[in-house]
Amino acid sequence: MSDKPRIGWIGTGVMGLSMAGHLQNAGYSLTVYNRTASKCQPLVDKGAKLAASPKEVGANSDIVFSIVGYPKDVESVLVGPEGAVAGMNGKGIICDMTTSSPTLAKKIAETAAAQGVTSMDAPVTGGDVGARNATLSIFVGGDKAAYDSMLPLFEIMGKKVMHCGAAGMGQQAKLANQVAVAGVMFSVCESLIYAWQAGLDVRKWHELVSVGAAGSVAMQTLGSRMMDGNYDPGFFIDHFIRDLGLVLEECRNMGLVLPGAELADKFYRHMQAHGEGKKGTQALITALAAFSGKEWQAIPKA
Repeated sequence: MSDKPRIGWIGTGVMGLSMAGHLQNAGYSLTVYNRTASKCQPLVDKGAKLAASPKEVGANSDIVFSIVGYPKDVESVLVGPEGAVAGMNGKGIICDMTTSSPTLAKKIAETAAAQGVTSMDAPVTGGDVGARNATLSIFVGGDKAAYDSMLPLFEIMGKKVMHCGAAGMGQQAKLANQVAVAGVMFSVCESLIYAWQAGLDVRKWHELVSVGAAGSVAMQTLGSRMMDGNYDPGFFIDHFIRDLGLVLEECRNMGLVLPGAELADKFYRHMQAHGEGKKGTQALITALAAFSGKEWQAIPKA
């Protein structure tokens, strides 16, 4: 009999499928649930048990991870009437890896603790590429002893892991990260548009600046997708709007004004209103070009 904890996983979308797969490949048994059950099939094909509800996941797991869409989904799958905690028989750990509300993370921790279950919040950054390559950065909030016990699992999924403090602080760290992402997305898009309109060989320019002071992961990966006209989601606009909304809510709580985050929220909401919410965040380049009356077009390859 394996001495490894039984793992439950709720949410097998763009990020979750790869992340759960790394744990499975490391020899952990999995019980999985997704609202669209077919998205669990790659894990089931390799031996995971498919559950009919989050509660069933909890009943068959010592540790339950979740990475779902929105805060209301997090609350439902973890501490709702059919949530994982309801099936865990007063023991174990739940760990939400969705980008969600710090306030909700604290509420879930309190609700779970009242039922004997430890709750952690551990949102990630690194996108679909980081999830596939197990190079995510993971921000963890919650009990330090629980963090220490979970660290080997986090290290299977990510490259850098930080314990940020009490429940909710992992979410605060991730939201601070999203403020930075909002800014760098503007810089990547605007620099590419400028180079394009100035008549430069954009691909050669991009190759040069990507390794200089203007370089970033976003410039390298998303900049390449922008040049290819590839707006497939590594991270949905819909989900980034969720994150920016959480940022602005926390800003109001702290008495902060962050004009860059507010501007990003407006642009992405404009795109969402025009039916582009399921595109990747790199599609921002089309909206910024259109702001000058230009139509962004893919840059031909040599």
